[in-house]
Amino acid sequence: MLTKSFPLLLLISLLISCERTRQADNTNYDIWIKNVKVIDGTGSESYLAHILILDDKIAKIEKDITDSFSAKEEIEAEGRVLSPGFIDTHGHGDPLKTPDFNNFIAMGVTTIALGQDGYSPKEEDLSNWMHKVDSIRSAVNIAMFVGHNTIRQLSGVDYEEVPSEEGLGQMRDLLENAFENGVFGMTTGLEYNPGSFSQKKELEELAKVVGEHGGLIMSHMRDEDDTEVEKSIHELLDQGRYCPVHVSHIKSVYGKGEERGRDILKLLKSAKRQGVQVTADIYPYTASYTGIAIVFPDWTKKPYDFEEVVANRKSELQEFLRNKIAQRNGPEATLIGSGKFVGKNLKEISEELNKPFEDVLIEDIGPYGASGAYFIMDEKLQKTLLQSDLVNICSDGSPTMRHPRGYGSFAKVIETYVNKDKLLSLEKAIHKMTGLAAQTMGLKNRGIIKEGYKADLLLFDPEKIKATATFENPHQLAEGFDQVWVNGRQAVRHAELSEKRFGKMLRKDIEQPSR
Repeated sequence: MLTKSFPLLLLISLLISCERTRQADNTNYDIWIKNVKVIDGTGSESYLAHILILDDKIAKIEKDITDSFSAKEEIEAEGRVLSPGFIDTHGHGDPLKTPDFNNFIAMGVTTIALGQDGYSPKEEDLSNWMHKVDSIRSAVNIAMFVGHNTIRQLSGVDYEEVPSEEGLGQMRDLLENAFENGVFGMTTGLEYNPGSFSQKKELEELAKVVGEHGGLIMSHMRDEDDTEVEKSIHELLDQGRYCPVHVSHIKSVYGKGEERGRDILKLLKSAKRQGVQVTADIYPYTASYTGIAIVFPDWTKKPYDFEEVVANRKSELQEFLRNKIAQRNGPEATLIGSGKFVGKNLKEISEELNKPFEDVLIEDIGPYGASGAYFIMDEKLQKTLLQSDLVNICSDGSPTMRHPRGYGSFAKVIETYVNKDKLLSLEKAIHKMTGLAAQTMGLKNRGIIKEGYKADLLLFDPEKIKATATFENPHQLAEGFDQVWVNGRQAVRHAELSEKRFGKMLRKDIEQPSR
């Protein structure tokens, strides 16, 4: 009889033991998010769980939702999704001037990467600047990259096509110093000066330093026009022999259609198969945004004298600008975003001033007189790029930029590409905005909902997410992210932004060069 009842006794004993184990958790957690649909950032299917936060970490994930816990604050999920905070791999802004970064927080971004397009704070020792940011505390976490253009300027190489050995050595030293201070890599802006003067040897020598420190090169490539984009990608892939490389805001200017998008992706996939660690990011808009110098020829920009060019080569410049703007979908496709003509396109300004648009550019704006949005991309091509497993989401936006991407990018991905177009599943979209971005940048303990990871979290109803920013009104906050935590502290509560700031200056673990 005893033998027959032994399995039953054993089962009862195990159940009692499990109950005692559950009861043994006497921790008083800071926050208990109850019965929530977790999308963890890995791309895996969602699951129901309790999430417990203690200090700045995800302390416990309990999938047995019959369990109870002690916490200072209990939050009922009410059918909402919990995801990692979004990571913007390509952001802009000055945390010393606009530390609140409401544009990012409101669209669910809890970490941004600054120092983009080859430009970072013009400091020989970035630690001074980083300590200032530490002291004022930003609303979002900040991961810094050092800019190649800035390194050129600080080293004195500036506009030299081929740096001297001494100049190249100074550039290496500045890059080394940046890594010692915790940057995650180097950015290049080869379409801008002085980076446009750099050549193969210089870029690959610096790539070696980046690789020695386990860093990443993010590149605004030399030319994003459809006829040149593949050549630009190959140039970046050459640097990828020495370190991981990343195509910033991947696009094909003037390119058209899904097939063209697949052709571009084939280049990246082929390099990946050959061992190059290559990735890219993208923002979900078909208009770019940058300085108006983008439409001017190189021979009108620094270090050349613009006034001298106008005096001696004006007719040549007029012809160049006429052709360039026509190629870029006409004057109505250039929307001025700063300066005295803000909010008007080139066609409107031309009619208002009663002069050809090329003369407006030469006489009233100049190569450094404004920034603008340029409607130059094809929706089908960009959607093809966006779906790739190699491509994560970014905004390329800032608090001040007159482009809706700075306020709407991450919300638009959910509102348009998940809910409306069904282009991405919610799990895949969140992976592109969290886990994939963290993996690409080398961020540790962020981007995934996992025990021990930092509590950068979002609680929201996907159906209520809305990107309200438009080109007419670009500074409107996204809606729908009800609760946002940064390092375990609530930055948004019931859709209201906190006046306090909880972000940190992140520093990459220092890796000694392998020499």
